[in-house]
Amino acid sequence: MRQIPATGINLFQLIYILIREYEEKSGGKVLNLSLGNPDLIPDAEILARKARLEVRPDIDLHTYAEDKNLGGFCEGLIEAFTGLRLAEHPGLRATPIAGIKTATGILPLACGLHLKSRGEFRVATHLPAYDVMGTWSAGYLGGKRVVWPLRSADGMQMRLELLPKSEKLDLIFVIRPGNPASSGATASEWRELIDYCVANGTRLVNDGAYATLTDGTSHVPLSVVAKDYPDLEWAELFSVSKSYSDPGQRLGVLLGSKDFVEDFILIKGNTDSGPVPVGMSAYAELFKDPALARKLLADTYSIYRKRLDFLVPKLKSIGLRPACETTSGFFTLWITPDEAFGIDLHAEAKSRGIPRAELFNRLTIERTGIVGVHFTGPKLGDGLAESFIRYAVCTDVLEAKFNDRFSAEIVKIKPRYHSG
Repeated sequence: MRQIPATGINLFQLIYILIREYEEKSGGKVLNLSLGNPDLIPDAEILARKARLEVRPDIDLHTYAEDKNLGGFCEGLIEAFTGLRLAEHPGLRATPIAGIKTATGILPLACGLHLKSRGEFRVATHLPAYDVMGTWSAGYLGGKRVVWPLRSADGMQMRLELLPKSEKLDLIFVIRPGNPASSGATASEWRELIDYCVANGTRLVNDGAYATLTDGTSHVPLSVVAKDYPDLEWAELFSVSKSYSDPGQRLGVLLGSKDFVEDFILIKGNTDSGPVPVGMSAYAELFKDPALARKLLADTYSIYRKRLDFLVPKLKSIGLRPACETTSGFFTLWITPDEAFGIDLHAEAKSRGIPRAELFNRLTIERTGIVGVHFTGPKLGDGLAESFIRYAVCTDVLEAKFNDRFSAEIVKIKPRYHSG
């Protein structure tokens, strides 16, 4: 007998089912814009370093890494990603992590959730989002998740006035640049949020998985601002997954205020045994050549930017409205139309008993083969929830066959909005 209730299918499992149904029925392949993982692989410079180290007999390359900082990996990644030199900031500390998702799951424990009564620990997260923190803190660990809404009217930017103030928060966890909304954060937005956290004794964490996929001006890492606030307890998570197209390596860094990071290390020691040491050492070698490390980051973003510069104008040309401009990352987010394919989506969604975003995605897949990921936002002040569709460029949209077919299919959608 199962011990965990089957309370609903995972969103991405549903997408896989819809893809399979389309391909079985049509006999062709989908135009898959749902993927949120790189379709690229690490540069040859990185692969060569891994291969060379893999055959060396050094024990440190083949035993548990734990929280060892092999080759100065943490310092190298932090400088490449943020420009900060860790040695110049004695109040900060960093530790290697085996991927951001794993680290996210134990962050509530590093903030003392297990030392409080059930439901007493409170964490605020954005919605819509790929909400690993909400699932872990509330669904698995018994804390209370407080929803901090993102709105298309704000371009999906952080707005402190929308953060519920009725309860004392132990932790605020954000994803900047976001998923599904690829908007970054400005220094002024961070300062406003930091002031709030310091005043209320709230810890602040940013998932910076997409922090390097930016033009250098549209997003400022939390670390760059938070380092100047000694009273702030904070952390920022970075990873090689998207930055160097290496999600299989399961490798990153948690950087933050010393006490917070040491709390995290304590919990982590009873959770995992650290990243794969060969990969950590290979990247540590890469970071010894800062110019090359930065070039590879820029090259990766350049590929996605060229794809975005094709996809975004195409979708705008048929009348889809962006929920925000894609200033960073590789996601595009769109407001679900009120009508599509000549169908009233509100009436049809009500008839089928499914959210409008899901209906739009299903219809678009069935009729065009174009696959996205649907999201429904939280209820806003008017009691209504916004509806979104996410299209990513983790597939080569510039390839001629994809380009031609996509251009022919999108005109069938005929999106219509009732207002604005």
